[in-house]
Amino acid sequence: MSQIEMLLKELQQEATTTRKMLERVPEDKFTWKPHPKSGTLLWLSAHVAELPGWVDMALTTDELDFAQNPYQKPPINSKEELLQYFERSLAAGKAQLEKATPTQLEEMWTLRNGDEIYNTSTKGEVIRMSYCQTVHHRAQLGVYLRLLDIPIPGSYGPSADEN
Repeated sequence: MSQIEMLLKELQQEATTTRKMLERVPEDKFTWKPHPKSGTLLWLSAHVAELPGWVDMALTTDELDFAQNPYQKPPINSKEELLQYFERSLAAGKAQLEKATPTQLEEMWTLRNGDEIYNTSTKGEVIRMSYCQTVHHRAQLGVYLRLLDIPIPGSYGPSADEN
């Protein structure tokens, strides 16, 4: 199996788990957050939903400069819009990965804020980082849902809420 095939397989596997988690996000708790320093449930859910789109961004650009591209919150007002956003992000990432080349995965990509460089890695490494970010933030989302007493779906096996 090639690196691209493995990345596609992992993208699909993580998407299945992410979709189950996003389906549990309650609209009436969008503004809830567990701590004053935490983001809202909507912010975190939207970030989880957008992360598959980082595959598209990594393959079609050479960098993300926050100074030139400040984060713009997606206009999400319902769970349906959240899930649609996730599906669009996933489709964009998958489409770019399906036509990617091994050479493209070796090209360099930079994450920066103006002159401050956070990271420079290969595009393949950036894609893997986006998958790690998905798992990381999805786990945070699981904590948010647990604190709201919403049953958590299993990720790599059953959760405590499943038989």
